[in-house]
Amino acid sequence: MNARLTQPRRHLVGTRGPRRRSASSRDQRGITLFGLMFWAVVLGFLALIAMRVLPTVNEFFTIQKAVNKIAHDGGTTVPEIRQAFDKAKEIEYSISSISSKDLSITKENEQVVISFAYDKEIELMAPVYLLIKYQGRSK
Repeated sequence: MNARLTQPRRHLVGTRGPRRRSASSRDQRGITLFGLMFWAVVLGFLALIAMRVLPTVNEFFTIQKAVNKIAHDGGTTVPEIRQAFDKAKEIEYSISSISSKDLSITKENEQVVISFAYDKEIELMAPVYLLIKYQGRSK
């Protein structure tokens, strides 16, 4: 007979035979390096868009505030209203996308209504641009 078959099996202390996955290793959760890089790129791109868009949103709200103030407190004729907007534009350094010539001035129910509309083109990366169309009117 073969000597291997007749010898008793010896077990080493601490070993349990072939390695098996424990139940806890299947339940492990986490993020891989690839997943981390993917989310870093996505969040970076969103941050880039936010940094480029927020100044234009601020400019829109500044224009809206100036138009509301002029409609309620400004002049009654079109040249007076345009002149008041030009003065507001000189004071507010952030207004650069629109001029007094771009305002549409009408009267509704004996109240002056000033409306405006303009497009803002934002360069994200060399050939990629974001076009935002702003429009508003006095309240």
